[in-house]
Amino acid sequence: MEFQVERAVFAEAVGWAARALPTRTPVPVLGSLLLETGAGLLTVAGFDFEAASRVEVDAETSGTGRVLVLGRRLLDICKVLPDGPVSCAVEGTRFTVEAGGTRFGLSTLPYEEYPALPVPPAPYGSVDAGAFATAVGQVAVAAGRDETLPVLTGIQLRLDGGTMTLSASDRYRYAVRRLEWKPESTAAGGPAEALLPARRLLDVTRSLARCGAVRIGLDGGGLLGFEGGRTQTVLRRLEGRLPAYGALFDMAGAAVAEVEREALAEAVRRVAVVAETNSPVRLDFTAGEGVLLRAGYGDDVAAQRLPARLSGAEEVTTAFNPAYLLDALNSFETPDLRLELLGPGQRALLSAAGDTAPSGAHRHLLMSVKQLL
Repeated sequence: MEFQVERAVFAEAVGWAARALPTRTPVPVLGSLLLETGAGLLTVAGFDFEAASRVEVDAETSGTGRVLVLGRRLLDICKVLPDGPVSCAVEGTRFTVEAGGTRFGLSTLPYEEYPALPVPPAPYGSVDAGAFATAVGQVAVAAGRDETLPVLTGIQLRLDGGTMTLSASDRYRYAVRRLEWKPESTAAGGPAEALLPARRLLDVTRSLARCGAVRIGLDGGGLLGFEGGRTQTVLRRLEGRLPAYGALFDMAGAAVAEVEREALAEAVRRVAVVAETNSPVRLDFTAGEGVLLRAGYGDDVAAQRLPARLSGAEEVTTAFNPAYLLDALNSFETPDLRLELLGPGQRALLSAAGDTAPSGAHRHLLMSVKQLL
């Protein structure tokens, strides 16, 4: 097995496939990358049972062949190779990498011990790659980090007609984002749902953001496939589904405030400097006077007033974990936000001011804290 490829192309392919590798594994082959050559093609793949990544690139090849090598070691080598053509070959039990007078040798692993790569599911439809990456990023901030509650570490993906809905929750916040997508004519009728690991999905969509369009495949065996350009990623679904959010997002009787998003985010960052860990930032909305932000206790306090429009009440007070509030504010892209407020210790719903999309294109629910300053 021999092939020659440009360093930048090789490094990008190895980097893409290495995204599927586990950080640590007691099984060496799961930390490996599979390199295969065909007629003018080099394929690089990684797999850890939860995710599989595969990418094809053009290369000068000498016949067909395959080799299994430690993925992160190969990735480190690609980062330090000089620019120009890279020549690779299998010499006995060694895989050699040579470029610009620099030569590396890597031990190969037994291909027979490598698990079979999953077959990508048939395409179900496609979505704009940039919009998809943005939407996943907007809801991923609300996904949980506690691996003992795997359902809450996921993003629920729902495909219904020409609408894709993404949602995530860690019990303290709940983010939902809707966007258009294009189902294929051969796709099965009716809505389809899957719960996917948020961290994995975020990584995949960021990597595919410049591909133009992402084709999404579904199967009945727990796999979802994402294809953009000459790259493919297959993710295994999480068991279960997120709790329904319909009743949570019903904010009947709430006071409504509108405020400039960036100004509010900057004010939260500023006053939170004096807040102790897990201490809230308090927001006092008053009709005709705007909103007063306060944080801290005793003599260590900070306050700032901002313009805001309040309707549905003369005044309303609420308080939030500043980190959660900033995550919510930064997940939006619009200049002005609409806040539906029920008061301290109750729900608050954020959405883009003037959003006319059905049910809102992007909404973020936060639980306010009961303890006020």
